[in-house]
Amino acid sequence: METKAFENVRNQIGFCGIWCGSCVVGNGNLKDLAKRCEHIIGGYGVDEWGAEDQGFNGQGFMKALQSIQEIPICRGCLKGGGKTDCEIRACASNRKLSDCMECNETKTCGKQEALQKVRTGALRVSMMTKTEHEKTHNQELVKKWTVEIKSRCPHCGA
Repeated sequence: METKAFENVRNQIGFCGIWCGSCVVGNGNLKDLAKRCEHIIGGYGVDEWGAEDQGFNGQGFMKALQSIQEIPICRGCLKGGGKTDCEIRACASNRKLSDCMECNETKTCGKQEALQKVRTGALRVSMMTKTEHEKTHNQELVKKWTVEIKSRCPHCGA
């Protein structure tokens, strides 16, 4: 993972409780993986000979990998990245909360559906998310999660 990108999002837990450091777009891992795939596929020449009889378009695939590398790295929502019209960010920010897990109205919240959707998607791709039961300070969670991400992905620059 790109060290500079990771350092930019390392200490951010978004208003939704998702740790930006575990996001492949924010931590630079997606760009790094696309670059490595491009190098390997090009090195083996798979883009020229690979599985054409099964509909594989090597040039199109290489173009897609290059496009992924051009996706801007997310700055994290605490620094203005992410979805610009995020209702979760607006609500938590207006209430002066660091994240939704601090809110006393989670059971009656009108943003609960949006919150669950984003958190479910994040968990599906193994991102780390703060739960309402975690009373640990955010920086302690970040330390814990950084160790976890290193064990899951030892080649990453975390």
